[in-house]
Amino acid sequence: GTISSLQRQLEIQESQLRRVKSEKETLQKQLREREHQLQAMSAKFCSLTEEGEHGGLMAAIEKENCSLQQIVIEQESSLAEQKQQISELQGTLSQLQAELLASRHHSQKQQRAQAEMESRAEMLQHRELQARVALKALTIRFERYRNQLIQAAFSPAGSQAPQAELTDEEVLKAMQ
Repeated sequence: GTISSLQRQLEIQESQLRRVKSEKETLQKQLREREHQLQAMSAKFCSLTEEGEHGGLMAAIEKENCSLQQIVIEQESSLAEQKQQISELQGTLSQLQAELLASRHHSQKQQRAQAEMESRAEMLQHRELQARVALKALTIRFERYRNQLIQAAFSPAGSQAPQAELTDEEVLKAMQ
C-alpha cells in the first residue's frame, strides 16, 4: 500500500513537472515572439527616425515599446517562477524515489523474514509429527507391558500363558 501510494505521488509530481515544463516552453516561445516584435519595432523606429518623421508616431512607438518591455519583464518573472517550481518538483521527485526504494527494500526484508518463519514452522510441524509417532509407539509398548504385568499378576501359579494378549475388558470380566 505504501509503495503504491508513493508511486501515485511520484506520478502526480512527474505530471506536474511535465505541465510546468510545457508552460515554460510556451512562455519562452512567447518571450521570443515579443523580442522579435520589439526588434521589428526598433527597426521601424530607426527607419522612421532616418526619414525624419518621428513626431506623433515616435510617441506611439515609445508607448508600445514600453508596453512590450513590461510584457518581457513579466514573462521573465513568470519564467523564473516556473524554474523555481521545476526545481522544487525535482527535489520532491527525488525524495519520493528515495522513499520508494527504502520501502521496497523494507518489503523485501519482510518477505525474507516471513519465508524464514514459514520454514521454521514447517520444521516444527515435522518435529511434532515425529514426536506424535514416537509417543504412539511408546503408548503401544506401554499397553503391551501393562497387559503382560496384569496377566502375570492375576494368572494362577502353574497355569499356562494364553496364546493371545488379554485386553483390559477380558481381565475385568475374568475378575468379576
